[in-house]
Amino acid sequence: MAVTAGLAPLLVLADGRFPAGGHAHSGGAEAAVEAGRIRDAASLEAFCRGRLHTAGLTAAALAAAAAAGADPLLLDEAADARTPSAVLRASARRLGRQMMRAARAAWPCTALDELAAARPRGVHQPVVLGVTARAAGLGPLEAAYVVAYEAVSGPATAVVRLVGLDPFEATGVLARLAADMDGVAAEAAEVAGRALVEGAEVLPAASGPLLDVMAEGHAAWSVRLFAS
Repeated sequence: MAVTAGLAPLLVLADGRFPAGGHAHSGGAEAAVEAGRIRDAASLEAFCRGRLHTAGLTAAALAAAAAAGADPLLLDEAADARTPSAVLRASARRLGRQMMRAARAAWPCTALDELAAARPRGVHQPVVLGVTARAAGLGPLEAAYVVAYEAVSGPATAVVRLVGLDPFEATGVLARLAADMDGVAAEAAEVAGRALVEGAEVLPAASGPLLDVMAEGHAAWSVRLFAS
């Protein structure tokens, strides 16, 4: 499956400077550093690969389904069911609210307005991202790529700050994960098409139990650099 034309909005959405709040979150990397699970580029790569193929795949499929036109309210419920950690559910909704603000400023549309009104407490960020991608003229594959990239770039950027990892090494990690990101994005987009016919039940429910456990512990820290 090839990426379609008109990709400038994809660059805007994937840009770390897009004001969607992701810079304040480490994707579990801060807790993993504290536990000694991330120490260098090799352990960062292993962490990111695992996150990409579990929580990353699940989020990418939700975003792709929203971009394909699936009911975002049903997808939000599906996201809740796929997020065992209460801390991560709350975090996903906070990020969703922030992305909603940025999206409505960048690509004003009825779909975003109606979604914001229907769920004032917030919608899971991948679902908002998918609706935003659709509003920006992007398709399911592009939405899945943004989420796949976020799944690894967030932790990589955080680890540069947390352990002083050389930014060149962190960039090398992302480059080595390119084929994995391709695979996750393609899988997410394919299953999103099925979800339009078969329902949200066919979307992946891959999980990283350790990510959930670490998130709950991280939320109880009195001092932390990242929100999650």
